[in-house]
Amino acid sequence: MKKSIPEIIFDIFNYSILLFWAVITIYPILYVLFSSISDAGRLMSHRGLLLYPLGVHLDAYKIVFQNPMILRGYMNTAIIVFGGTALNLFMTSLGAYFLSRKDVLWKNVVMVMIVITMYFGGGLIPHYLVVTGLGMRNSLLALIIPGAISAYSMIVMRTSFQSIPASMEESALLDGANNFSILFRIVLPLSKAMLAVMALWYGVGHWNSWFGAAIYLTKRELYPIQLIMREILMQNVDSQEIYKMTAGGGQDDDAQIAETIKYAMIIIATAPILCAYPYLQKHFVKGVMIGSLKG
Repeated sequence: MKKSIPEIIFDIFNYSILLFWAVITIYPILYVLFSSISDAGRLMSHRGLLLYPLGVHLDAYKIVFQNPMILRGYMNTAIIVFGGTALNLFMTSLGAYFLSRKDVLWKNVVMVMIVITMYFGGGLIPHYLVVTGLGMRNSLLALIIPGAISAYSMIVMRTSFQSIPASMEESALLDGANNFSILFRIVLPLSKAMLAVMALWYGVGHWNSWFGAAIYLTKRELYPIQLIMREILMQNVDSQEIYKMTAGGGQDDDAQIAETIKYAMIIIATAPILCAYPYLQKHFVKGVMIGSLKG
C-alpha cells in the first residue's frame, strides 16, 4: 500500500529516533572494544571520540589471560552461572507447577506468602547469619543456594504453565503418570520458550553478581570474575598498580598498557553474555508474552 505523506514523515522520525538510541547504546561497547586493542601509548594521548582502533595490539588480552587470578575467576563464575541457573530452573519449575495446579491445598495461602517476600525482606544481617550458620561462608554455595528461587520468575512461569490445556494433564493421569512425569515429560517440553527466558534472566543475574561474593567470600581463589574486575577497576587503583595485579610486573615502560588492560577486562567479562544473548533472544518475547497472558 502506498503511504501518505504524514505516514512517511512519521516513519522517518521514528527510524531516526531508533537509530539515535541504537548509536548511543552501541558506541560505549565499541569504545571499550577499540580501546582494548589500541596501542597503549596512542590511547593515553588520545582525546575525544574513538571511532576506530588506534592500531591493533592484543598485548592487553595476552597479559590478562596469563594471569591465573583472571582464569580462576572465570572458572568460578562458570560454576556459579551453570550450577546456579540449573538449580534456579529446577526449583522455579517445581514451585510454578505447584502453584499452577487447580484444587491444590493451601495454594492461595502459599501464593500470598510468596508475594509478601517481594515487598518485605529480613535484611542483610539476618541473611548473612543464616548463610554463615549453614556453613556456606567461603563457599560458592553461598552464591547459589540462597537465591535458588525468584518470586517474580516463579509467578511468571506459573502463568505460563496455566496456559497449557488441562486435558493433556488429565490424559496423562489416566495413563498412570504422576506429577513429576507430567512436569518433566509434558509441561516443561511445552514451555521451552519460557525456560529460555528464565535461563537468560537467572544466568545474567549470576554472571553480573558481585555483592554476595564480596560479603561471603574472603578466599581470593573463590572470587568470581566480576568481583576481581570490581577490585581492579573500582577501588581507585592507579595504572601502575593494575599492571602489577594483572601482569605481575611493574616496569615503568609497561605501566601504560594498564589502561588497555582495564578495557580488555571489561570485554572479557561481558563477551560471553553478549554472545549468548542472540541465541536466546528469539525466545525472549514469546516467553514473556506467554507468561503475561493470565494473572
